[in-house]
Amino acid sequence: MSASLDEFAERKLAALEQRNLRRTLIETERLGPVEVKRRGKRLISFSCNDYLNLSQHQAIKAAAVEATEKYGVGAGASRLVTGNHPLFAELEAKLAKLKGAEAACVFGSGYLANTGIIPALAGVDDMVVVDKLSHACIFAGAKLTGGALHVFRHNDTGHLGEILAAHRADHPRALIVTDSVFSMDGDLAPIGELADIAAEHDAWMMTDDAHSLGVVGGGRGSGTVNLPSPKRSSGFAQAGGGQGRVPLQMGTLSKAIGGYGGYLCASQSVIDLIRTRCRTLFYSTGLPPGVVAAAIAALELIESDPDYAALPLTKAKAFTALLGLSEAESPIVPIVLGDSERTLLASRLLEDEGFLVVAIRPPTVPDGKARLRVTFTAAHKDEDIARLAEIIRTRILEAADAEAPDAEASA
Repeated sequence: MSASLDEFAERKLAALEQRNLRRTLIETERLGPVEVKRRGKRLISFSCNDYLNLSQHQAIKAAAVEATEKYGVGAGASRLVTGNHPLFAELEAKLAKLKGAEAACVFGSGYLANTGIIPALAGVDDMVVVDKLSHACIFAGAKLTGGALHVFRHNDTGHLGEILAAHRADHPRALIVTDSVFSMDGDLAPIGELADIAAEHDAWMMTDDAHSLGVVGGGRGSGTVNLPSPKRSSGFAQAGGGQGRVPLQMGTLSKAIGGYGGYLCASQSVIDLIRTRCRTLFYSTGLPPGVVAAAIAALELIESDPDYAALPLTKAKAFTALLGLSEAESPIVPIVLGDSERTLLASRLLEDEGFLVVAIRPPTVPDGKARLRVTFTAAHKDEDIARLAEIIRTRILEAADAEAPDAEASA
């Protein structure tokens, strides 16, 4: 009976292979803050979202070990049953304080957060408007509402306004959702302008701070923006009270925080509703105590040392300066090569030179937009950044221009 299933899988895999889109899992052993072992070779990784290297920090690891010894390796049940161990309240209080919100709720992952929060707040009669380049889990959550899903052009506030002007009156509730730092492009959403449009059309605004928390805005991320006349060029404000302009501040604990999990910061009434109605919260086992304790320790470090939190962006800016690119806005810098095969070859070239820079291909990015996604952490050495930039400039970008002078190879 499985013959047809296997035939289906093999046919699909062959088609993906032909387009250089087949995925494989490659065992990667982390040897330290930036060094990994992959295919038997030691590499300096520029492909990790552990922007502050906190997954390798001794104090963070010690907090996880201590909590595991005290409470065990797992929560044992959903948080609404018996899995709500004492550490959750401490972590949620720290998140709410950092984001300037009344309360917070922690989830098992960022994907679980977005696919639970959005359908808990919007239903079949409502509309959800999403930036085109937002993370896949935001679109998944929007589709689960059963309501109208509209997509506005990336960071195009005018287009967002047009959509709301045309359709807002047809729905009792409207939700605007965007990444604050876009995971594949590294650019920032114009949070203040989006908040103005949300207020104008009586829409609720939600930001996904997955790649923002800990490394942007003094470590607070982007959702705390609270400017009288917001402009994108003003950057992110490091003030509290963010829930007034961005009432729904979602994020993850798996990037700069160094561990795992997701969260929502919002008003107390919204958090109480989420704890009552969010299916991905109460149908999932709670995070292990060690993971929660590690997040608490990481937040304490970020709050106490904003200069350290600023290092990944500082290093990304140095990299873009060396390549003559537009200044980095986050620790993520894309080198867009377009063709998937060319991008895979570039990634292999860098691996031969001792660097891990993974190729990102469709459907993660649009067709024709395959890229090297270069990410920076606090522990990257200046000399390694300089050598990486030199190799990319002379052996990848200049070679691409020489092979196809009319084709675009941009970053």
